[in-house]
Amino acid sequence: MIHGMDISSMDEVVRLGGRFYDKGEEKDLIQILKSYGVNYVRLRLWMNPYGVNGKAYGAGCNDLDATVRMAEKVKAAGMKYLLDFHYSDFWTDPGKQIKPKAWKEYGEEELEAALYEYTKDTLFFLKEKNCLPDMVQVGNEITNGMLWPEGHCRKFERLTRFINAGIRGVRKADKTIPVMLHLDQGNRQELYREWFDNYQKYGGEDFEIIGLSYYPVWNGGLKGLTDNMNVLADRYGKEMIVAEVSQPFTMEDYGSYEGLAPEERKGYAAKPENTGALEYPATAEGQCAFMERFLEELGKVKGGLGSGYFYWEPAWLPVKGSGWATKESLRYMDDPGPCGNEWANQGLFDYKGNALPALEVIRRFAAM
Repeated sequence: MIHGMDISSMDEVVRLGGRFYDKGEEKDLIQILKSYGVNYVRLRLWMNPYGVNGKAYGAGCNDLDATVRMAEKVKAAGMKYLLDFHYSDFWTDPGKQIKPKAWKEYGEEELEAALYEYTKDTLFFLKEKNCLPDMVQVGNEITNGMLWPEGHCRKFERLTRFINAGIRGVRKADKTIPVMLHLDQGNRQELYREWFDNYQKYGGEDFEIIGLSYYPVWNGGLKGLTDNMNVLADRYGKEMIVAEVSQPFTMEDYGSYEGLAPEERKGYAAKPENTGALEYPATAEGQCAFMERFLEELGKVKGGLGSGYFYWEPAWLPVKGSGWATKESLRYMDDPGPCGNEWANQGLFDYKGNALPALEVIRRFAAM
């Protein structure tokens, strides 16, 4: 099974002074994770996460240079990594799929060609650097499409062409790399069935893995996820990976670590008002209990098709200067903000960088 972690913010967090500890001893993050049985890493990739003035968009500033720096460390540790193409200069998800600035004026045929060339060229570049990914996502949470407005899911035939272009780019670089297609709301059976049926209807290229996001804070109990995965196993017979998952370990505020005025910080995404329906409490013990059951249930998916998971940003510490956005990126997204870290209370390290007990649960399952 893949025991994976999305550590896309690592390069930035460490540069800004973040440090990681296991049982009181300072260690390298990747080495800590490996010691707990983690065997895979996920890294997001943005095309040009900088404003016209050269100021960084933040949130890890995951351009190709940052990806290479982190991928080299992952490979040196003997681990594998999943490359997550966002096909944007910043965040993409079901609520936004903004075209890169360089592609802003492109029509659909130009976008299709550019997507293929960019995917292919990026992977050839990584191959030259001896850090070719072991798995590739063609788009991030593409439930509602990509490269809006041309690739919105309301225009599914065109969306399928864009996805096919990305898959062809991967195959051109290396035919052996597994391709993942990733949607959000992993508990919604009808959504997944309609999406993948449409993908097949409009001639979607073959791919290897269905990726699902599942956040208990927003997506309800684990049964919704596992029921959906079992239905998908019967219907499509594809391997499935929970590409994003997390569980809060505290409701303690971390504003004092960020060094921002109240009006400058968005605050945590998993707030007390939206954690009341959690199956497991937002405590270190609750996080352990959640991971225990999550891993048990993942192993029971029909046909053994529950192939693994990636815990999302377990190490995004609330260090000064590392938030989900900057003023520059807010302008790119046309987002009112504010900025700040939204994720620190859902990590697998406390606010000071100490490894949490849930990692022991992962180590136990990884050893089975």
